[in-house]
Amino acid sequence: MKRDDRIYDLIQILRDGRLHTAAELAAAVGVSTRTIWRDMEMMARTGLPVEGERGLGYILRSPLMLPPTLMSHDEMEALVEGLRHVAADEANPRARAARNLLTKVATLMPQAGIESEG
Repeated sequence: MKRDDRIYDLIQILRDGRLHTAAELAAAVGVSTRTIWRDMEMMARTGLPVEGERGLGYILRSPLMLPPTLMSHDEMEALVEGLRHVAADEANPRARAARNLLTKVATLMPQAGIESEG
């Protein structure tokens, strides 16, 4: 799992407002507790409202709203694959809409490296 995807998953877990141990978080994302300690330290340094320490656990102190377009790499690939599947079926009444939407996603999220075919 890429670090960005792992951080995204950790934020999603922490958004429940509960205290989570490093061991619990490590098991959830498939890394060592040491990696969790480093990730939590990095998240706190970047300004995310993560509080806690080794041995006690970690919590997200303030509600964190993520933009709806923030997606994991796998989610983006699933979206693009679905849009391309619909766009390729000329008999589908939504083929044109799927091509248009693929172009919009590629334009709005250039960091994803999507190339529209429309």
